[in-house]
Amino acid sequence: MAVDSINTKNPYAAGNGKAASGDAKAAGLNYDNFLQLLIAQMKYQDPTDPMDASQQISQLATFSQVEQSVKMNSNLQSLIQATSFSQAADMVGKYITSADDKTTGLIKQVEIYSDGLVAITDKGDKVLIQPGIILSNQAPATTAGEDDSA
Repeated sequence: MAVDSINTKNPYAAGNGKAASGDAKAAGLNYDNFLQLLIAQMKYQDPTDPMDASQQISQLATFSQVEQSVKMNSNLQSLIQATSFSQAADMVGKYITSADDKTTGLIKQVEIYSDGLVAITDKGDKVLIQPGIILSNQAPATTAGEDDSA
C-alpha cells in the first residue's frame, strides 16, 4: 500500500533508531510528502465514509507548524553559532582565571565546540568557558607567597 511506503521513508518512524536532529534536511518531510500522503488517504478511504475536509485542513496546518518549528530551530542554531564566534573573538587577548583558581593566563586562542568554548592560554593550558571563570584585561595580581618561578 502506498501509505506504508511513505511512512517507512520517515526518519522519525518508530523503531528506526534515529533521533530528531533539528536539521531541516534531516526532517525528510516536505509539502510533496504531505501531498503524497493526502492523495494516498483519499485513494484508499472508504467511499461510504469519506474523510472530512476539515480534517485535511487540520493535518495541513499541523504539518505547516512542524515545518516552521524545524526552520526556527535551524535559525536558532545559526544564531547560537554566530554568538559563539563573537564571544570567542572577544576573549582573545584577555586574561583568564579558571573557576577552580588553578589555571591563569593570557588567552591566545579559543576553540569552539558544539557544546561550548575552550580557551587556550599562552602556556598551553586549556580552560573550559563556564560559570565561575574570571576574564580581565589585566593580568591577575599574584598574592604574597606564590611561587612564580615554576
